[in-house]
Amino acid sequence: MAQNDQGLTPMMKQFYSFKAKHPDALLLFRCGDFYETYSEDAVEAARVLGITLTKRNNKGNSDATEMAGFPHHALDTYLPKLIRAGKRVAICDQLEDPKLTKTLVKRGITELVTPGVAMGDTVLNYKENNFLAAVHFGKTACGVAFLDISTGEFITGQGSFDYVEKLLGSFAPKEVLYERTHKKDFERYFGNKHCVFELDDWVFTEQTARQKLLKHFGTKNLKGFGVEHVQSGVVAAGAIMQYLEITQHNNIAHITALALIEEDRYVRLDKFTIRSLELIQPMQEDGASLLNVVDRTVTAMGGRLLRRWLVFPLKEVKPIEQR
Repeated sequence: MAQNDQGLTPMMKQFYSFKAKHPDALLLFRCGDFYETYSEDAVEAARVLGITLTKRNNKGNSDATEMAGFPHHALDTYLPKLIRAGKRVAICDQLEDPKLTKTLVKRGITELVTPGVAMGDTVLNYKENNFLAAVHFGKTACGVAFLDISTGEFITGQGSFDYVEKLLGSFAPKEVLYERTHKKDFERYFGNKHCVFELDDWVFTEQTARQKLLKHFGTKNLKGFGVEHVQSGVVAAGAIMQYLEITQHNNIAHITALALIEEDRYVRLDKFTIRSLELIQPMQEDGASLLNVVDRTVTAMGGRLLRRWLVFPLKEVKPIEQR
């Protein structure tokens, strides 16, 4: 979103400076009692949210900038719609009272919300995990990790491309991270229907990943978590931790462990099987899935657990009977 500074007001120059720092995010810019969006962001916000698209005249500039906005108190209404549409959203707030300054109001990015790291109750489906995934194309195996930042559940594993594809289908992550140079590989093996975000290759190095994980958990190694041997999976998990830092999610003390996905315990179900058996979603609009029929849970946690049980059926009789 390149913009010529000539003719722009100081406020619009401020907007474009923040937009330059987060070019891949839709920027909600606080102006008094409203969150405003401008230029291409405004066009997209108006389309997704169904709000009015107008024009903002720039002083001394014959070109008018597209503009769309909504009252700041309606953020909980509109933010979930943007996130569920697969948008990354940077929230730029006023950091001082406009009444107390005679110059341009100081502003800053207070939150970067993406489909995989949304934590607010208004954004999340309370009976559905909100997994962020990362995929690492290792030398001998494909690594994958999943984190639900709302619950702190953090798991990893590795295997063939077919195995990782089945995991992606079962966990249904809201966002998938991968190395920028492996875009073609990702689309080849996992398709293009996932909401994805590309990261630089240095994020997916073993040294960087291990440092991130060891620093967070405060341990000297990962043996206590039982994941030391899944090198590619550990790299994927480390990439997730790096992404949390990039998106300014620092309150993550509730992420206390990294667990191994025990593939031998479960029957592998790919996304086509899950869909054709109508385990989670009905194939007809007026139909009912198996989950709809059997879900009598009374808490969000119970609902998420039941959903997981359906897409990860066990192989052993005794734990099946315990369930």
